[in-house]
Amino acid sequence: MTILAATQALMPGSPRPEVAMVRGEGSWLWDHEGKRYLDFVQGWAVNCLGHCPSVVRDALAEQASALINASPAYYTLPQLALAEQLTQLSSLQHAFLCSTGAEANEGAIKLARKWGSLHRNSAFEIITTRGSFHGRTLATMAASGKPGFAQLFPPAVPGFVHVPFGDHAAVEQALGAQTVAVMVEPIQGEGGVQVPPADYLRALRALCDQHGMLLILDEIQTGMGRTGRLFAHQHAGVLPDILTLGKGLGGGLPLAALLARREVSCFAPGDQGGTFTGHPLNCAVGLAVLRSLLAPGFLEHVEHLGAHLAAGLSALARHYGGGDVRGSGLLWALGLPAARGAEVVKTAFAEGLLINSPQPQLLRFMPALNVTRDEIDRMLALLSQVLRSVFGGGA
Repeated sequence: MTILAATQALMPGSPRPEVAMVRGEGSWLWDHEGKRYLDFVQGWAVNCLGHCPSVVRDALAEQASALINASPAYYTLPQLALAEQLTQLSSLQHAFLCSTGAEANEGAIKLARKWGSLHRNSAFEIITTRGSFHGRTLATMAASGKPGFAQLFPPAVPGFVHVPFGDHAAVEQALGAQTVAVMVEPIQGEGGVQVPPADYLRALRALCDQHGMLLILDEIQTGMGRTGRLFAHQHAGVLPDILTLGKGLGGGLPLAALLARREVSCFAPGDQGGTFTGHPLNCAVGLAVLRSLLAPGFLEHVEHLGAHLAAGLSALARHYGGGDVRGSGLLWALGLPAARGAEVVKTAFAEGLLINSPQPQLLRFMPALNVTRDEIDRMLALLSQVLRSVFGGGA
C-alpha cells in the first residue's frame, strides 16, 4: 500500500506532506524513503531533548520491565516522585498528572470555577487574551483567542472574556462581578511568539491580588526550559495560583500537569480524573527529562544557544527585509517580508528543513533544547537558501 493510499483511512487533520517519518535521532528525522530532515519544530516543542534521546529510552525500558499501568485507582512510585518534584520546583503544593496540555488546561478551568463557587460568590468567568491558544477541547477552544475558533462547534462554552495580550489595563477594564481568574501564556506560542512587556505578569499578579482573583499561567509551550528558565514566569519573579505544563514535560511522551497552590486546590474525589492520569510509564520519562533539564549548565546552554539563534535570524531579517525577530531561550519567531509562510515551509521541507509558520507572515523555531551550535548554523544556511528562493536575493 502506498503512503498516499494509506492516508485515506485517517480523518482530516493537520495538512501533511505525503511521506511517513520512520526514524529520529537528536535534531534529525528520516522519512520512509530515507530522506533526512533537520527538525526545528520537534513536535511543536514536545521533544525537548530531541528525537529518541537515550535518557527517555532507558527510562521507558526500565519502567516497562517493572510496571506499565496500574490504573488511577492506585498510587505508583513514578507518579508520586514526579508530583513531588514538580511541586517543589514550582513552589506550588498540589499536582494533577495527565496526558495532554488541553487536559491540564481544562482542569485549570474547572478548578478555577469550583474555587469561584466556594470562595467568590459562584464567580466563573475567566479573562483570557486574543491570539491565545489553550487547546482543542470545547472549553479550551472557547478560552483560546485563536481567530476562527469561536465559529467552530457552536454553541461555544460560555464564561470567557478576551482582551488584548500584553495589556494589563485591558484586563482591569474587563473585570466584573463574575470574574474568577485571569489565564494567560507568558509568551504566546501559536499566536506568533508574542512577547509581552517585561512588567506584564507582575502587573497581572498585583491585579489578581488586589481583586481576590486567581492567576492561571499556561506554560504548556513555554515551560520545561524552553525560555532558558525551567518555567517562563520565573523571568518575571511571579508565582501563579495555577500552572499548567505539557509538551516538553514528557520529552516525546504524552504527559502534562496541572499544579496549584494548596489554598486553591479544592477538587474533591471524583471532580477530576482520567484513565491515564499519573501513568507510571510516562511519569518515569518525566522524571528523566527533569533530571536532564536540571543538570548543571543545561539551562545556561539554552540561553546561550538561543542568543546565537536570535542573532542569526536577525541577520536574515536584515538581509531579506523581514520583520521582527522575537522570543526567548529556544523559542523564536522571524517575521517574513510578505505573508508567504506556507510557501516558505513547503520549500524548506523540500530542502530537508522542518520549520513552522503559525501565522502567514512569520516562522516559528522550536529546536531541541540540546541542539548544537553547528545544527543552528546549518539551519540558518538552509533557511537563507529557502528565503532567497521564495523572496529573491534580498537587500
